[in-house]
Amino acid sequence: MQQWMPLLAEHDIGKVLEHEPLSKYTTWKIGGPADALVIPDTKEQLARVLRLAREHGIPWMQLGRGSNMLVSDKGIRGLVIKLGPGFDYVHFEDEQIIAGGGMSLVKLCVMASKQGLSGLEFAGGIPGSVGGAVYMNAGAHGSDVSQIFQSAEIVLDTGDLAVYDAEDMRFSYRHSVLHEQRGMVTKAVFQMKRGDREEISAALAAFKDRRRLTQPLQLACAGSVFRNPPGDYAARLIESAGLKGLKAGGAEVSVQHANFIVNTGQATAEDVLTLMKHIQSTISSQTGIKLVPEVFVVGER
Repeated sequence: MQQWMPLLAEHDIGKVLEHEPLSKYTTWKIGGPADALVIPDTKEQLARVLRLAREHGIPWMQLGRGSNMLVSDKGIRGLVIKLGPGFDYVHFEDEQIIAGGGMSLVKLCVMASKQGLSGLEFAGGIPGSVGGAVYMNAGAHGSDVSQIFQSAEIVLDTGDLAVYDAEDMRFSYRHSVLHEQRGMVTKAVFQMKRGDREEISAALAAFKDRRRLTQPLQLACAGSVFRNPPGDYAARLIESAGLKGLKAGGAEVSVQHANFIVNTGQATAEDVLTLMKHIQSTISSQTGIKLVPEVFVVGER
């Protein structure tokens, strides 16, 4: 047992699950245990656990809805913090959406369309949380979170509460200031536009159908594995290299979309990493292009 583990029971920080398998919480269905999975339900509990981690030197990382992440087979030492049900909410005020950091992005898109609010159609098939979408500046179909973002409430790693506007977030491709300034998004405000409900719903459905037809969403996966290099597409490079269908253990380069690696049933993190490294070395040797992972690889190796 970690020396700091008894401290968790002494503080009101929410639900604590010891040695919890993270494969239960990732869309890849891969990942070893966390020393402790902490699920705070309020901003106060979240601030408390972050202060506790800071004061006692306990490593921590955040977990949203488990997409875009590869957790190692040995798991994660320290705390994994996942926002609880208290952060799963949405309010509509005129043309603004106010959503909790734990809210499903897919669910939010559907609710926005029913309100006749346009701006989130691009995100209809992105399987993450609102907080994760802000953190990553999630995007698709030529748009991203930065286009509609107004502000976010963030509990910093010091335990302090801050409100960041769009300029503070320093958004760029799949990046925000939170990659450097650690903290967790507890609430986000998006500025939308009024539109025709039927047109918005049709656009949302079209994007979702396109994903369904072109991506292996029926299998456990984590979304795009590599970032698109400037002026090109990772999927095109991987397919051109003849790597579709390549397997390592239970992991496979999708035959439907070359920038997806799917878990065919019993894949390990090492299986996925083997494929990722092979793809990178092959593309580098053939084209000179260095593919950069879009998924986060975390945990003890």
